[in-house]
Amino acid sequence: MTDSYGPDEIDLTIRLTEAPGAPEYIFRLTASGGALAEGCTLPDPPAALEAVSRHGEDIFFPKPGPPKLCTQQYGGPQEAVVTGWFQGREVNSQFSRTDGCEIARWRTMAPLLGGVAGSTGAV
Repeated sequence: MTDSYGPDEIDLTIRLTEAPGAPEYIFRLTASGGALAEGCTLPDPPAALEAVSRHGEDIFFPKPGPPKLCTQQYGGPQEAVVTGWFQGREVNSQFSRTDGCEIARWRTMAPLLGGVAGSTGAV
């Protein structure tokens, strides 16, 4: 990837594992000007693009603020790493289901995380 992505372009790679040592799933989401581009490998690219368009700014680039209080619950061993470009900015975000805040982030971006077992946030 290069850093020549414009403000209306999305090029994200998603690496998902369902448990430590489990096979890794790799997905890709690409879009330009709000429309899907060639190369998307997610099960539901339109839903993933909608989730990223709606929540990407807040999820990938959270603004500093007071500490969050998160419920201490465990949602599963799934982990995902999203890298690439979102509207001209470099993305390197990790997702897990280790507490209530992380489970909420996972559910918000579930279509981007591939829709495989666990990605819907079901406990």
